[in-house]
Amino acid sequence: MAKLAVNVDHVATLREARGINYPEPVAAAVAAETAGADGIVVHLREDRRHINERDVRLLKKIVQSKLILEMAATSEMLGIALDIKPECVTLVPETKKELTTEGGLDLITHENHIREAVTTLKNGGIAVCIFIDPDLDQIKVAHKIDADMIEIHTGAFCDAPTAAQKQREFFRIVDAAKIGTKLKLEVNAGHGICYNTIKAFKGLAEISEFSIGHSIVARAILTGMEQAVRDMKQLISGL
Repeated sequence: MAKLAVNVDHVATLREARGINYPEPVAAAVAAETAGADGIVVHLREDRRHINERDVRLLKKIVQSKLILEMAATSEMLGIALDIKPECVTLVPETKKELTTEGGLDLITHENHIREAVTTLKNGGIAVCIFIDPDLDQIKVAHKIDADMIEIHTGAFCDAPTAAQKQREFFRIVDAAKIGTKLKLEVNAGHGICYNTIKAFKGLAEISEFSIGHSIVARAILTGMEQAVRDMKQLISGL
């Protein structure tokens, strides 16, 4: 069965909306793990718009499964990662104006820079995942620069406005997952996946882990975090 890594960024987004000290993303992470989450994900952005360094340090102490730190491949972030030592770092692209991550890293353009980041993190004992679009050439570069795993960007599929576009984008994900597995990369998937779109992944055994945040936090507002995570885990168990 594929695993579930729960992103708690948007708990911190709600906290920062009022500039106060609650809700607490660390408490949300504990609740998610209690409900069976296999990992906790946070994105420490350069502008600190939601998760901050204090959150990451506390999570490293408290998380019992594994802590996955999403970050840009900057010298500042590499230093923080090497100091805190999460179990895994997912390298993502980042721009100041985006609402959320808009696509995968362009490894073809930035191969040398990302290779250096991968080497630095792995030498520090941290597993490295690269967030990329379902593009075969990008996946081949991820393998070439010795990443441990890839996370396929599923946003274009989840947000596709027509059934035909949705099907086309899903076929790209299937092809990407299969080539990634063939290259001995662990293949994860995430971005935009909700309680409906997760059902499309039934039978795609190449996906090792789903990284899901916004839809779980949105449901948690109405049902509580533990129930929201259990609901998603149940759907994943049926894939």
